[in-house]
Amino acid sequence: MKKILTAFAIILFTSYTANSTSLTGGVSEHGAGNVVVDAQTHAPIVDAQISLPQKGYRTKTDKKGAFTLNATINDETILSVQKEGYRPYSITIDKEIASHPMVLGIQKSELMDVVIDSEMLHLGDNTFSSDSANARDFKLQAIGPTYTKQFKMTTNTLNYTNYLVIGSIIGVDTEMARRMKQNTITNSYSSPPEVYFNGKKIAEIKLNGDNQKIKLPKSLIRPDDVNEITIQTGVNQFQKARVDYDDIELMNLSILSE
Repeated sequence: MKKILTAFAIILFTSYTANSTSLTGGVSEHGAGNVVVDAQTHAPIVDAQISLPQKGYRTKTDKKGAFTLNATINDETILSVQKEGYRPYSITIDKEIASHPMVLGIQKSELMDVVIDSEMLHLGDNTFSSDSANARDFKLQAIGPTYTKQFKMTTNTLNYTNYLVIGSIIGVDTEMARRMKQNTITNSYSSPPEVYFNGKKIAEIKLNGDNQKIKLPKSLIRPDDVNEITIQTGVNQFQKARVDYDDIELMNLSILSE
């Protein structure tokens, strides 16, 4: 991905607001190193799990909320922050961002929050061009073109606006991603990944980025029952000999109520 974006294209039933605060390249009262803080109180978070999943790197914050990235970062890669009692958070960083102090603010989880998946997921067919967005970071084997997960939502969620939040997504090779120079592909593009909620299509994802929020229509919510999210990757629109699925990776899927 040539340019890190924290927002994405206007898509069906979709709006965007980051679920946490991210300040990169800044120095705060906590000092000049990398720090994880509470987004509301700005207090340092101790023992937060920091990971670079595509590089197999993990560490924790110390008693001052500080952490060090002892990993070689050249191209864009996803940094994940997880701490019990807080919403999972991720951000796409590159060599330039990693070379400056980062202050990452994470939000406390709410009673109705649902963490669907906090692991890195690779969708596609393991066949992709080196010019594809973030192709050099792909390390996982694809689980196939589709991801599906079931979860429960309470009746009380109907009193709120509910969102599917995708912490980070990379590898999207749509026409819009190409125009935004998120890849270097010149002769093709893929259809956008599609998001389904309880069997109905609710969104298309046209750009790579962090903290993408997709509104869940209340009419589709099954209160106090099993609900289902499905994400299906796109297809190369210029490959006619076979179905060529776009390889993408995503992390930190949650349902948030606001």
